[in-house]
Amino acid sequence: MRKLGLSTLLIIALLAISGAAFTANADDGGRKFTTTLLGANERPGPGDPDGTGVASLRLNPGAGQVCYTITYINVNGVTAGHIHRAPADSPGPVVVGLYPIAPDTGPDTDGTIKGCVSADRSLILGIIQNPEDYYVNLHNDEYRAGSIRGQLAK
Repeated sequence: MRKLGLSTLLIIALLAISGAAFTANADDGGRKFTTTLLGANERPGPGDPDGTGVASLRLNPGAGQVCYTITYINVNGVTAGHIHRAPADSPGPVVVGLYPIAPDTGPDTDGTIKGCVSADRSLILGIIQNPEDYYVNLHNDEYRAGSIRGQLAK
């Protein structure tokens, strides 16, 4: 129980630090979303029971760009991160690849990944208008279908 408490505090601290990079709002070219990632949220499951994380996204339809910072804890060897289209109770197809990397990322169980990727303007607008229809997740070799997941919300 104590480890979960420390993990939660670490996520909050890392989110506060990384949040400074995502100060954009609708007036300056982006819309921000933040979601908590948990193994229990994976569908059909199972996801990583110990894995947690926080994903911060800035969606900029004018630039056709999605920027992200994803901090994770207790997820061994992240291999990919995506935005998928599906409601909270279902799996869905990848619509934005956030973190496509080589299959072997090593033994790191905690970390932060960030970057920006191009995406279709109409897709970005769809996510902004109906965020509850989309989720962010991370994958690894142990949980290839998804290790941790967080649904977007208004």
